[in-house]
Amino acid sequence: MRVVTGLEVLASDPAPLRGRRFAVLANQAAVTADLVPAWAALAAAAGAPVRLFAPEHGLWGVAQDMEAVGHAIEPALGVPIVSLYGSSAETLAPRHADLDDLDAVVVDLPDIGCRYYTFAATMAHTMAACERAGVEVIVCDRPDPINGEALAGGGVAPECRSFVSELQTPVRHGMTLGELALLLRAERHLDLTLTVVPCRGWERGSWWDATGLPWVAPSPNMPSLLTATLYPGACLVEATNLSEGRGTTRPFQLVGAPWLDGDALQRRLAALALPGVAFRATRFRPAFQKHAGEVCGGIEWHVADRDAFRPLETGVILLREVRALHPREFAWRSEAYEFVAAVPAIDLLTGSAHVREVVEGRLDLAELAAGWSRHCADFRDRRREFLLYPER
Repeated sequence: MRVVTGLEVLASDPAPLRGRRFAVLANQAAVTADLVPAWAALAAAAGAPVRLFAPEHGLWGVAQDMEAVGHAIEPALGVPIVSLYGSSAETLAPRHADLDDLDAVVVDLPDIGCRYYTFAATMAHTMAACERAGVEVIVCDRPDPINGEALAGGGVAPECRSFVSELQTPVRHGMTLGELALLLRAERHLDLTLTVVPCRGWERGSWWDATGLPWVAPSPNMPSLLTATLYPGACLVEATNLSEGRGTTRPFQLVGAPWLDGDALQRRLAALALPGVAFRATRFRPAFQKHAGEVCGGIEWHVADRDAFRPLETGVILLREVRALHPREFAWRSEAYEFVAAVPAIDLLTGSAHVREVVEGRLDLAELAAGWSRHCADFRDRRREFLLYPER
């Protein structure tokens, strides 16, 4: 028996939308089980939305990471598409003019259960704007594809808050977007009218491949559930001068650089016997982004046991080993990251300077992991009242 998404529940009983002017915040991966886009399914059930809002990568998921997207028209419905990812931080939330003729905004964004995947931050900014405008938010819930039980990572220091660290949760938070919306409303937006339409049939411990639902890539470099499984750790590579495999057919599965000795790195990682994962030395040539056109030495992640695998901790260890192997060549990203230039990208992603200190040998990994464990235990208690699907 497959999971029924919140979108399908709302489309089957669209009473909350009838006779109301509504917009839809979604992208190409927000589909029904038979692959009808959210905006088309809701238009058929309740009439056409006034406009569509689109997150990072655009409505059709064409734009690459951190690529500004402009406004457009959706051709089938003929309604405006308002981009919520432009060329500045001011574009990340709907403007008052985008909301003042609306009764509700329906949010259906396929999140992947990781704090720095930006769709939850887009929802958070939209909730804040809707609260100010007196507009209801209706969240159509979807499963957390990497399960709703495993947690990993620490909190966010005030100086590290950004679009990739907007939510005060662990990196791997184990919540659905609907549950996050309930938490945000309780902690930040008490005056917001919020409705969450839960999924039917999802169990917290289930991964996406147990839902019976099709996987549609929610962004250009998230082609599979394996990619999402790796992402909490592999995304850290973005904060360095290493390629994370963008520009190849295996983004986030490959890590490398023209100067990296993949064989030596593979031996160092194999000696550590990290749980649930193995690494293969390889070579690859990105077609675009970092090291485009150059042959990179590196490694490929191979997940053998996804329940035992600890992607975030493994990602930290990988960067530590690369720096130890190539101390002169390895470097942290120096360009602005998600509209922030004054704070290192690795600190923005992880919420503090601690991971950077571990990689540079100034903090013990065990101390960092112990702090993460305490934070996750506290968060597990903090999130409990907002869970829509029971813990085992």
